[in-house]
Amino acid sequence: MSVPPAPAPTPPPEGSPDPAEVAGQATRSLQGLSTELTARVPQLLEAMRSVGTGLELHTTLDRICETAAELTDARYAAIGVVSEDGDGLADFVYHGIDEAAAARIGRLPDGHRGLLGALIHQPETLRLADLASDPRSCGFPAHHPPMRGFLGVPIRVQGEIFGNLYLTEKRDGGDFNDYDVHMVRVLATEAGIAIGNARLYEAAKQRERWIDGSVAVTTALLSGSDAEDALAVVAEQARHLADSAAGIVLLPDEEGGMEIVAVSSDRPSGALGVVVPPESRIIADLLDGRAVFIDDAATDPRIMTDLARGYGPAMMLPLQSDGRVLGTLVTPRERGARPFTEAERTLAAQFASQAALALMMAEAQRDRERLAVYEDRDRIARDLHDLVIQRLFATGMMLESAQRRSVVPEVQQGVGQAVDELDVTIQEIRTAIFALQQGPAEAPAGLRTRVLREINMAAVPLGFKPSHHFVGPVDTVVGELTGKNLIAALREALSNAFRHAAAARIDVVVDATLVLPDGARGVRLTVADDGVGIAEGGRRSGLKNLKRRAESLGGASWYGPGIGDDGGGTTVVWQAPY
Repeated sequence: MSVPPAPAPTPPPEGSPDPAEVAGQATRSLQGLSTELTARVPQLLEAMRSVGTGLELHTTLDRICETAAELTDARYAAIGVVSEDGDGLADFVYHGIDEAAAARIGRLPDGHRGLLGALIHQPETLRLADLASDPRSCGFPAHHPPMRGFLGVPIRVQGEIFGNLYLTEKRDGGDFNDYDVHMVRVLATEAGIAIGNARLYEAAKQRERWIDGSVAVTTALLSGSDAEDALAVVAEQARHLADSAAGIVLLPDEEGGMEIVAVSSDRPSGALGVVVPPESRIIADLLDGRAVFIDDAATDPRIMTDLARGYGPAMMLPLQSDGRVLGTLVTPRERGARPFTEAERTLAAQFASQAALALMMAEAQRDRERLAVYEDRDRIARDLHDLVIQRLFATGMMLESAQRRSVVPEVQQGVGQAVDELDVTIQEIRTAIFALQQGPAEAPAGLRTRVLREINMAAVPLGFKPSHHFVGPVDTVVGELTGKNLIAALREALSNAFRHAAAARIDVVVDATLVLPDGARGVRLTVADDGVGIAEGGRRSGLKNLKRRAESLGGASWYGPGIGDDGGGTTVVWQAPY
């Protein structure tokens, strides 16, 4: 039986190295190595395998430091990551120094001077028997452990300098030898590949987070929430995605500056309502649609508000779409925090553009809904005027005629009371018609009148008019910002009562004589009903909106039992300084 010939080997793809040639080169290379270096090859291969494990960048840097220290028997190892501008270190990862010692040493090296700074500008292998003997050395800070021997090797990622790998203090007290240099160079090459992969992975994950954040913002804005809630969503998402200390949204004001309208921050802030004047050079750039990036907000001379003094690097991004600047998104980091990278700036600018587009879409959607509401209100007003009032008026005339023909005093008195009640009812319906026909631009300036308008508007869907009571000089002491938020809180509370409470009675109290726990003067809004109360496990989104709105002004909001029998119903309290 004849045996078929073996198939010819498949040639390697054009441009790729021949595996046989690679194996031959490796064999010749190993044959030329000394016995000591050859004996350490398995350790080097294990080190390379360890370095290439995992994709998280900072974990990879930690692993490289630890592996390099084990490979060379060094006490300490570190990687200095060169900043994007190549003028210092953006990060410094170390091994061999515990947290307590690191805390005593204090600030990490920035690479602007000394031997580490020299290696940034001259990225080449450097071996020293004594660090202090090099003229470029500037010594160690207090509490720093003694270090004598030094080995520095550059790490390149795709041909560009990523940083430098530093090793100091061999455990046996000797100097780093040629074998150590050779091994660390090979390890640095593998580290460059691992770091490149980790950077690509982190960039992909970062883009994914920003895309998810844009989707979350668009979904929230188009879900029907009001404009202030929409801006709060933008601020919160931007703060989270940019890893910043705060997220701030500003809108243009009537005098050419910009007003802070939404703030997301863990620290207490009185920023809401602060206006950045138009004289600021930054405002002109932002209104022209140009992004502004600041290295240190606390010291930048262009910043004209004291609020920025506690922050460091900051991005100020215009919210613009179709050539229209809607506002500005600001994401500042803490003082001393790392600056924003070029990738973060690009992603944040794209997020701001997407948020601006979503804001415009949400604004258009609200305009359509508002137009539908106004049209419906016009129809209701016409029906009330043309049908209800006319019939009530005719009924009143009939009763007056019957009253004149009656000779019984009790009947005349009863009919007269009925006619008076009809007159009051007609006046209340006319007030409701006036409220229905008023547009937002016609809203009067007085807080008392605005409260009455909201109550009259709520009377139509409720089927009855809530009672009201004012305490103190409401119109003269309550400022515009607090008054605007109080009206929004009243509207939210009345809307909740109409949709969920099934109440037959609602009492509204506005008290401008309040003294807050911190001694400040304030105003309190109380809306109490006798409805069904808040169901266990029911939605609390409206109440959360009230609380967030009050806390943004330095106030508070809560709820409790209502005014029904045995505390039935709900009482909502909202208060803030004025």
